Amino acid sequence: MEKNIVITGGAGFIGSHVVRLFVNKYPQYRIINLDALTYAGNLENLKDIETSPNYVFEKANILEAEVLENIFNKYNVTDVIHLAAESHVDRSIVSPLDFVYTNVIGTVNLLNTARKKWAGEFEKHLFYHISTDEVYGSLGETGLFTETTAYDPNSPYSASKAASDHFVRAYRETYHMQTVVSNCSNNYGPYHFPEKLIPLFIHNIIQEKPLPVYGDGNYTRDWLFVKDHALAIDQVFHEGKDGETYNIGGFNEWKNIDLVKLLCKQMDEKLGREAGHSEKLITYVKDRPGHDRRYAIDASKINRELGWKPSVTFEEGLSETIDWYLANKEWLANVTSGNYQHYYQSMYSNR
Repeated sequence: MEKNIVITGGAGFIGSHVVRLFVNKYPQYRIINLDALTYAGNLENLKDIETSPNYVFEKANILEAEVLENIFNKYNVTDVIHLAAESHVDRSIVSPLDFVYTNVIGTVNLLNTARKKWAGEFEKHLFYHISTDEVYGSLGETGLFTETTAYDPNSPYSASKAASDHFVRAYRETYHMQTVVSNCSNNYGPYHFPEKLIPLFIHNIIQEKPLPVYGDGNYTRDWLFVKDHALAIDQVFHEGKDGETYNIGGFNEWKNIDLVKLLCKQMDEKLGREAGHSEKLITYVKDRPGHDRRYAIDASKINRELGWKPSVTFEEGLSETIDWYLANKEWLANVTSGNYQHYYQSMYSNR
């Protein structure tokens, strides 16, 4: 079955893993990686597949409606896996409008383009929107987010993602487009831009720089290995039911401070440092506004209906992640210096 699938945000952290999986697993599909290459979009993430015959990259911003329409027509796009988003909570607090533009208006632009392209044949096409558990707000000491948990976003980021989720569902109800939504917990793994907790702390431990922990360190998150998330997206795309929502989580809750101490322990072992060396770098810093206390996802629906479950424990996934960063110090150096932003120019300017 031939498909021409646009994957938005395909040069980003999660997107690059999804693109790689689909390109390698489905040679009969053409995968169009559509990415604006803002600060977190890095084509070096996809060096290994950039010459694959079923892969093409298009530098484009989902805010550019005319450009989107041209791409949909050029490749006769049959399906969308929508990952493009501004995703860092701290950035949303400083510049909330950026998140409104990309996450809300950009999503609506994509929906409009798909609706126009697929008019009269919606049953043949799928718009798959990837979202976050943060739309559900904050949990107390007990309980889990389910697919029916009421939305209660507390940051500009989560509010923008909640709005985009609502628009996707509204387009299904109003225009009868086929849509599916998934909400995931915190991802970690290779190719993660080092502003997020785990890659930032790996980098700082290597450099023996402070490890800034918000508040009392007892904020709790569910952690999902990015390769497992990509496999879940594959299953939802191919087997998920129209109009359904699937929560994707790692069944893996950790308090931030406990995670950081585990990371320090594994890093000290891998770097040959004495036990407890890196823990001395932990520094408690002032809490950020609107910081949700606890997230935890109930992923039993996707397990029950589609058979998906995490393939690794957190300790295993964290160890693999650290090993990847230690083996790819050039990638990390290019990202932290900003040199990765020149890769597109060097590789694609003459194409």
